[in-house]
Amino acid sequence: MTAYFIRRLLGAFVVILGVATISFVMVFLMPGDAARMYAGPRAPEETVQRIRVLWGLDQPLPVQYVRYLGRAIQGDFGNSTRDNRPVLQAVMDRLPATLQLALAGLAIELVFGVPLGILAALKPGTWVDNFATFIALIGISVPQFALGLVLLYLFGFVIPIFPLGGYGTVAHLVLPALVLGFGGIAFYSRIVRNSILEVANEDYVRTARAKGLAPRAVLTKHVLRNALLPVMTLAGLDLALLLGGVVVIEAVFGWPGIGLQAWTAIRNQDTPMIMGTVLFASIAVVALNLLVDFLYVVVDPRVRLTSSG
Repeated sequence: MTAYFIRRLLGAFVVILGVATISFVMVFLMPGDAARMYAGPRAPEETVQRIRVLWGLDQPLPVQYVRYLGRAIQGDFGNSTRDNRPVLQAVMDRLPATLQLALAGLAIELVFGVPLGILAALKPGTWVDNFATFIALIGISVPQFALGLVLLYLFGFVIPIFPLGGYGTVAHLVLPALVLGFGGIAFYSRIVRNSILEVANEDYVRTARAKGLAPRAVLTKHVLRNALLPVMTLAGLDLALLLGGVVVIEAVFGWPGIGLQAWTAIRNQDTPMIMGTVLFASIAVVALNLLVDFLYVVVDPRVRLTSSG
């Protein structure tokens, strides 16, 4: 077990290092000049050059990369070239809004998607299963920005039940959380349905039925317990990805999260902010992935035996 988690930690470090390297090179290759953007289009070249020297942009790419990694390991992601604010502080200030939206969207996905998948699996081929398939098709097909704009128009303008945008109250949270969770409802309903049907055909489930165990007990103690294990993994990964910021939804609803901050940084060519946001998102994904792996080993003895072997 210890060796398994050590291997996972080493793998996580490699992933984060790879993400940092790729994102650093991509940001470096972006068109435009961050120093010129900061100084303004009419600033003299001498001023722009002094900014480049101050930020270390006059150094070769490998030198800039090593310096950035050295600072990042110490928790220093640099300062924003837009307002000279520490990047890590700016990201952490936006984290509560993104966390609130991510948890609300994930809750909607699970609260509606899992029961819908269970009902579809219990009644395969019926109207319930067809309805779940129809919802899944719509959820996968409808773009988030289109659904968000439609809901804003209907419930923010035509029937003004919710605010048109902003942040701070439950009313502000309802529409963006619904848009965020709608596609996930379709995804989880299909995952749960297929997983239940697969587990229901396992030998130990047929044995439990043959022993005369009540159908409800078979469903709760044997089928659902094992069929819902993939949901735990996917929910952890979903939350990690959402913590990186949902750019489209945050932009449509004016939600002041990490995704909107990253989009603003890209438009302003704020390279330290772009790098800091990407690195934070990768760390969140890796950390929650490790947490899910740990919980999976604790919950499922089969995984524990495999990892120890």
